[in-house]
Amino acid sequence: MTRPAIAALAATCAGALAAGCAGAPAARAPGASRAGLSLAAEDRMIAVPAGHYIAGSTPEERATAYDDFEATAGADTARTERWFEREADHHAATLPAFQVDLMPVTQAQFAEFVAVGEVAAPTAPGTNDAARFAWSEGRPPAGREDHPVVLVAWSDADRYCAWRGALRGERRRLPTAAELEKAARGDAGGAYPWGSRYEPDKLNSAVRGPGDTTPAGTYIAGASPYGVLDLAGNVYHWTATRGSDGRIVVKGSGWQDFAGLGRGAWFDSRPDAARELALGFRCAGDAP
Repeated sequence: MTRPAIAALAATCAGALAAGCAGAPAARAPGASRAGLSLAAEDRMIAVPAGHYIAGSTPEERATAYDDFEATAGADTARTERWFEREADHHAATLPAFQVDLMPVTQAQFAEFVAVGEVAAPTAPGTNDAARFAWSEGRPPAGREDHPVVLVAWSDADRYCAWRGALRGERRRLPTAAELEKAARGDAGGAYPWGSRYEPDKLNSAVRGPGDTTPAGTYIAGASPYGVLDLAGNVYHWTATRGSDGRIVVKGSGWQDFAGLGRGAWFDSRPDAARELALGFRCAGDAP
């Protein structure tokens, strides 16, 4: 999908919960089956072709990322704690073809899963900052239906993807860390989805964001070379990859983060049971 096509799709679909894309119903109650329906924007997938891509980072990229983090965060924590040294060295890698969601799974999408009794509603920790994310009676907070779902543990995210695939008669799953890196960087291996330099207007971050999640697909200019949205900023993404520490690898960056994070090579890890305000997910599948 080309960037003009992404922009056109966003103009009619991004931020719409159940309308605006060809064949989508005008309204859809949580829990309603999607079988036989055309895909709304939040349920579209982008094909990523088989072949080589650039993975990992160079010492120069890491040095720039450390400088950018310090300049935007006002602290040199990333360099002091050597966050980016865990990244693989710059190298060529290969993956088979796959497909990945255009955008992160939204609150409204996950509410359908909750409504059919497959999983409990996401629970928020008892902090003031989390209150605005709290679900009530199995429904997401009003006004956030088109935001990425957060506060979802890894196993529930994994089960959601399998359930959504079953509705479509397809196999869907969490993407691997390598798949998200390729989806973000494209063949040329840019540091960020949009290119080699940090540009705060192209993602939802602590540098120039609202201090909260935003509707999925808001930052069209931050699309990856394949046209995938929100691969940096807004929320981190669970993956199917388990790290050397036994925890699950997460990719991207969140609305609370500063420059340097969100690069294709960057990753972090979380315990399986983690439920965080800036951690969501999207689904992937094998090539159609």
